[in-house]
Amino acid sequence: MRVVSLVPSLTEAVAATRPEVLVGATDWCTHPAGLDVPRVGGTKYPDLDRVLALAPDLVLLNEEENRLADAEALRAAGVPVRVTFPRTVPEALDQLGELVAALGAAAEPPWLRAARRAWATPPAPGRARTAVVPVWRRPWVVLGRDTFAGDVLRRLGVVNGWADDPERYPRPTLDELRSRSPELVVLPDEPYRFTVDDGPEAFPRVPSVLVSGRHLTWYGPSLAEAPALLAAQLATPV
Repeated sequence: MRVVSLVPSLTEAVAATRPEVLVGATDWCTHPAGLDVPRVGGTKYPDLDRVLALAPDLVLLNEEENRLADAEALRAAGVPVRVTFPRTVPEALDQLGELVAALGAAAEPPWLRAARRAWATPPAPGRARTAVVPVWRRPWVVLGRDTFAGDVLRRLGVVNGWADDPERYPRPTLDELRSRSPELVVLPDEPYRFTVDDGPEAFPRVPSVLVSGRHLTWYGPSLAEAPALLAAQLATPV
């Protein structure tokens, strides 16, 4: 089997399960460290000629990260594709289980079993807090309805204040964000790299926390560490 992954979290999952089948990945596939496979460009604009030149038996995509046009072009070229789109932690675990089976793994790998255990009994949240969760600024973009990251936070006691918005990624103004009177601002380090000096200053009277974007938004081996790591970061305002 020859697999090309256009999804960073799935690249990590394949590399941790059957590394010998991974023959290509995107420029944004940063895990595992030292991954040495041919690169095929970005997630939004991969070089499909380079993908096809790798003669894959399967290309992995995500409905949110990758473009429908690329999935259709690969199918038209006769390449099987597998498209994931988990919106909750259970969906992510189920889709990962289906993926490792499709890769020919004899059993679920240790990292997936550890992730299932970690999310079966995540750290008990304290008082639920309503939060705004920006994922970009200039313009501001926040988590809205029906997102995987929103479900991760909910399971750790953080209620997304924009979860009822019609959009999955609303673009409110800063005044609109402040007008909701959030109890907490959750600032991940990807896709926009919020830092202690870039983000919290926009919400001067609201506690802000910096969290790992990989553990908040990726679904793969990082899920095993995510509950404990994110719970600790959520309890540590800057």
